[in-house]
Amino acid sequence: MAKLSPSDLAQVLSGLPAQPVNENVLVGYELSDDAGVFRLQDDVALVQTVDFFTPVADEPELYGRIAAINALNDVYAMGGRPLTALSIVCYPQKEDLNVLGEILAGGQAAMNENGVTILGGHSIDDAEIKIGYAVTGIVDPSRFITNAGARQGDALILTKPIGTGAISTAIKRGVASKSAVEAAMKAMTTSAASAAKEMQAAGAHACTDVTGFGLLGHAYEMARASQVCLVMDSSRVHLLPDVLDLISQGMLTRGDKNNRKYVGDTVRFSEHISREMQSALFDPQTAGGLLISVDQSKAEDLASKIDGAAIIGKVEAQSEFLIRVI
Repeated sequence: MAKLSPSDLAQVLSGLPAQPVNENVLVGYELSDDAGVFRLQDDVALVQTVDFFTPVADEPELYGRIAAINALNDVYAMGGRPLTALSIVCYPQKEDLNVLGEILAGGQAAMNENGVTILGGHSIDDAEIKIGYAVTGIVDPSRFITNAGARQGDALILTKPIGTGAISTAIKRGVASKSAVEAAMKAMTTSAASAAKEMQAAGAHACTDVTGFGLLGHAYEMARASQVCLVMDSSRVHLLPDVLDLISQGMLTRGDKNNRKYVGDTVRFSEHISREMQSALFDPQTAGGLLISVDQSKAEDLASKIDGAAIIGKVEAQSEFLIRVI
């Protein structure tokens, strides 16, 4: 993956002129939410997102599936129901087109399994493969979930283990174990549909999809938007197999440095948090889990209903730090 640095991107976006005010824009890009929300009528709003990236799996069909799930999860994070998608294809024309067919078949299968129809797309001849989707869904304008609703006293739930960035790097360098690869592929191909349904039933206050900016990068955005401090217990954060060992071997992406810069000095680590664990928390994820802020009284029941979920912390009043890792 080669995402732009989040701090560089934020600088560019902050310099754009203000758009005309439109009362139907319920969620724009100002608070770094996972998708935009636009009201069509009193009881229906559009949820729209786009995401694409370079290969994270050797098997073409698997890569396509992951690309689809990664895009779909942005809509689920907002409490929306995805309906349609457009394919984004960057592929070298001189390469085997059968491989491209397998990639697109994998993506289509994942989309269809989630009740989404692919309507078309756009392709270009590119030296580097990149595949993704623009997804459109719907949501009740009175029930969508953003990253700005976390409340003091809430519990924080993370629905998937982290470490796909480190494992993907290890795969490319030929040093990833079979167990690590299998666990990472299972995580990246697991849709957030079920988790989103459960979080909505529990009345979650806030949610964000943990992807390229890492757990701490997306937590930073939630804390900033909600004007709170997120306290994370690092011992409760589930890691994929071998992640800390791989990080100690230097299996890091450029995202580690970029995400550290993005969060900056708004995070405080307890002295016992190792450099490797810090990197795991900054590790850019692909099709990662949902970070959910929910009333403390509902947290244990909600976590028990989502396979792989864990309560990893709590929400406190705003302080000099946006995040504390203990």
